[in-house]
Amino acid sequence: MKTLEKKIALINSGALDVEHSRRRILLGLTALLTLPSIARGQGVNSAEVMGSTQAKPPALAIDPSSYRSYDKDWQDESRKRAVPVRIYLPAASLTPFEGRPLLIFSHGIGGSRNGYSYLGTYLASQGMVALHVQHVGSDRKLWFGNPFSLVDRLQGAAQDNEAVQRVRDVRFALDQFLSGDLSQMVDRQRIVAAGHSYGANTTMLLAGARVARDGAVLNLRDPRVRAAVIISAPPFYGEPDPGNILGEVTVPSLHITATEDVIPIPGYVSPAIDRIKVFDAMGGPSKALAVFSGGSHSVFTDRAGTGGPSLNPKIKQATRELMADFITKVFDGDASGFEAWPLRYRDLLARWSLTRSNAAEPNQN
Repeated sequence: MKTLEKKIALINSGALDVEHSRRRILLGLTALLTLPSIARGQGVNSAEVMGSTQAKPPALAIDPSSYRSYDKDWQDESRKRAVPVRIYLPAASLTPFEGRPLLIFSHGIGGSRNGYSYLGTYLASQGMVALHVQHVGSDRKLWFGNPFSLVDRLQGAAQDNEAVQRVRDVRFALDQFLSGDLSQMVDRQRIVAAGHSYGANTTMLLAGARVARDGAVLNLRDPRVRAAVIISAPPFYGEPDPGNILGEVTVPSLHITATEDVIPIPGYVSPAIDRIKVFDAMGGPSKALAVFSGGSHSVFTDRAGTGGPSLNPKIKQATRELMADFITKVFDGDASGFEAWPLRYRDLLARWSLTRSNAAEPNQN
């Protein structure tokens, strides 16, 4: 593990040049920042790299009787690709049983279905269903193996093909869930896609982002997705006008970032302002932006302490409440919690923006 630490330190310092691939992904190496050390210049410990769980602060603890969770190991035979998922459900005692919103979540590079549990458990405790997808081409397995080929593995996971496969993972997971025994729990008209970093890129593609490749427009829009939650969105590297990519998105979107949400990978450096540019370029009937003061790129992962040991749980608590309030507003028409949220958390916020177009939001019923 010490060798791995030295390797990452070299990347962070710029002493090790990250080779540019001929065709940079729709996203690049952005979600490498799920490693907190790179974001903050700290050392990496094995527990962080391997994604082991940590005890959650009391503010983030969820009564285990308020939700259920279990894993499914699905296999997409058409692609010969595994699609592991973790499903978070409301407690069996909650009623009504049917018609609940479904959030499908995409992790950052090097993540897994186990991550972002502070979101899945909370949303389930609020009566929603969360489906966390693991992307086997860009998941936690990247951290294993020869440390000297780590950069090559990360670059391989950051190519266009993997970006497309991630979208197909989500589509397949939706197909499986909606054809299974639990499908009656959710309202098919109330599906929201969400993701962090690389997962935010996946979410934007599902929501209607359109990228030109080989003289054609790559349109991976999934019409089942009626809203999007975009956390720490990377830029579309090599694309000069994000408006051309995001302008035709037609679903409501919620964007979440922080003033220190910086991606410092050599060759893929992305300042926090890039998250704002993504928000500004996004189309749709309405969009909201929450910018926390401080934080880091990895503060939105399950890892405790990143972005500051005191600030970290506060940002997580505010983030999951905002997501729940956004979903309730979009699908139920109840904006009371959403409108009150920036007042509850004004001490944490550097910016709060709400934009509505002249077009009405699509009927979600």
